[in-house]
Amino acid sequence: MTVKIEDFQNDFSIAWCPGCGNFPILNAVKQALVDLKLRPHEVILVSGIGQAAKLPHYMRCNFFNGLHGRALPVATAIRIANSKAPVIVIGGDGDTYGEGGNHFLHAVRRNINITLITHNNQVFGLTRGQASPTTERGFVTKVQTHGVFLTPLNPLTIALALEAPFVARGFAGDGKHLTALIQEAITFEGFSLVDVLQPCVSYDRVHTFQWYKDRVYELKEGNYEPSDLMAAIQKSREWGDRIPTGIFYRNPERLSFEQHSPVLKDGPLVQRRLDISRVQKVIDSFF
Repeated sequence: MTVKIEDFQNDFSIAWCPGCGNFPILNAVKQALVDLKLRPHEVILVSGIGQAAKLPHYMRCNFFNGLHGRALPVATAIRIANSKAPVIVIGGDGDTYGEGGNHFLHAVRRNINITLITHNNQVFGLTRGQASPTTERGFVTKVQTHGVFLTPLNPLTIALALEAPFVARGFAGDGKHLTALIQEAITFEGFSLVDVLQPCVSYDRVHTFQWYKDRVYELKEGNYEPSDLMAAIQKSREWGDRIPTGIFYRNPERLSFEQHSPVLKDGPLVQRRLDISRVQKVIDSFF
């Protein structure tokens, strides 16, 4: 059966601002799924709260929309229950690295086989532009009127320090490259992070599409070796006049959570036959 991008479209009106960087990310996710020949019923998306977390609402597939910052534990449970289905988590920089920061750390540590796509626009877009964990120093908002003085969180460096097996960065202004990154992240066995530089056209007039286009460059294999963890950490700290995108680190040798679990070796839990009598024995043991 041929899969078309129209298969993933639904009739819900999109609430994002015109020109928002979320639109090309939505298109890239759809195109990656089409390229992988995955059908809507075979895909599970999970999100939290925020403008980025609305993305699953605008797709035709299975999805769970949870609490702010709590998408990763829900996705972990879904993946363990159905270890054959691709599970993709969608969130913003505030949702993922702020409220969800603790879950982010432990998802990397567990190496659960899910793909995390973060829309990193350096502001809280849903609540009108407050500073997020990734906002640069000196950036002025309606709340941080004298400029942000906190050190911005670097999600790539954190993920690499925890030896996440797949760490990448995309740019919403380069849909073809972003689609390829998402496609490879989904097929990777283990936790995969795709942090996407996503301009916010309403609350960030500094980091525009043009600002990024003048600075981003692609890490191309041949000139860069993504198997070198120390080199990846060094590249992840490069920011300013030149901003690298692409696959920073890839380590297929690290076993995923599912590969470590003997319970899952016999197949997905959802395909197991439920023996009620065994449950009853546990209940009876309490009396």
